[in-house]
Amino acid sequence: MASASNSRKRKRDTDDAGKVTLQNSTLPASQLGPVLASFPAHRPPKNTSFRCWRRDKRVDGTDPFASQDTIVAGETETVEFFTSGETQQASVGCSYLVGVHNKRTNTTVFRPAPLHVMSQQVKALKNLAPIEVTNEERAQLRNKLGEAFGTKKAKAAIRAQERNRVDIDALKGVTGHLQETIMENTSSLPTLEEAKEVVNSNRLIPPHNPDAERPDDVYKLHDIIPETEFNALSVAPFRSAQNDRERKALLPFRHSNWINQHVFKLFQAPKLRKTDMKIVMYISAMFAFKLAARSVNDKETLQKKLTGVPQIVTDGLLSRFTESERDTNKIKVTSQAETMLMTYMLALCLRVDDFSTDTELIAHDLKLPVSKVNPLFKALGCNIRKLDHKDLKRLGLPDSAAESKRAVLEVPVKFPQPRPKRGRR
Repeated sequence: MASASNSRKRKRDTDDAGKVTLQNSTLPASQLGPVLASFPAHRPPKNTSFRCWRRDKRVDGTDPFASQDTIVAGETETVEFFTSGETQQASVGCSYLVGVHNKRTNTTVFRPAPLHVMSQQVKALKNLAPIEVTNEERAQLRNKLGEAFGTKKAKAAIRAQERNRVDIDALKGVTGHLQETIMENTSSLPTLEEAKEVVNSNRLIPPHNPDAERPDDVYKLHDIIPETEFNALSVAPFRSAQNDRERKALLPFRHSNWINQHVFKLFQAPKLRKTDMKIVMYISAMFAFKLAARSVNDKETLQKKLTGVPQIVTDGLLSRFTESERDTNKIKVTSQAETMLMTYMLALCLRVDDFSTDTELIAHDLKLPVSKVNPLFKALGCNIRKLDHKDLKRLGLPDSAAESKRAVLEVPVKFPQPRPKRGRR
């Protein structure tokens, strides 16, 4: 029995002797430690010594050594080795441990280690600058390769390119002549300011002053409504009317919520503002004229449709918002004339609304989507935005008016600029 017990004991001691103990390093984490180096190209001799530095010596070295920004470098008689720029990218998402095994105690100690991807530089070539190759030389070399190894299609393209190539040396003698010709032909071109004036004059909007310091000076009233036509409008019949229903019946166009609301407000005020009332009457005449566009060649019919509108006003609308058909004596309301009619009308609406107009209300009256009316207001230089508290207080509007966007004319007025054309790809 004693011999069997001794046999089991010796076997247990033998098993324990083969076990390895694993443990983490107890040294400070910031202390200099092992480094993993990867040499993708040339490997240095085993006796090459390397040193490790922190890139920024001003940084406090209390961080773990494996996470410090370090650089490793060494050299032989002919080659220098140093940490490359790929090191940081190669270490993303990875961490490495180096294990040191002690045979005496049969213990393996692990410690975190940074990875350095090494690059090399031949000392003899270090101070040599690379030979610069021009684009022309590069193209010639590429063409030679194409002629030697390219397909038939590629070779044909190379030959076509050579035929179309411009000989710069041959043009040196005519450079001065070309410059003189260009100067002569461009001397008559308008300046940038002149070009802007031409663009502004061709806009389908009323005459305007882009340098105005007040909104009511951007579009003068009598540049939209001639003074003779303005004086021909009479407010007396509206004053004689007994109620809003009778006043509505006097309007040339009776189905506009914007017009009806403003007539009601004007006569509810303690004192009637005659200028605003005449402007509203003229806007009503413009609405009626727009609906009667097909009758512009029959003045008698047109005048019947524009009930209560003075003849001079009807003639003015015909002269400004119609165009003569080619080779005939007939006139018509073209798309450009209709656009001008609406921009003149909207400019008057802005004046009555203290230069802040509800675009949705106008769009409903014109039976057009808001997406088509807003660009017309923008063409007049308006911003389409919601009103802030200051605007609401100035206009005397309730807080609920801030929920909808309005066309606001502000100075200095800014007109929309044409979008640059994109080149074909």
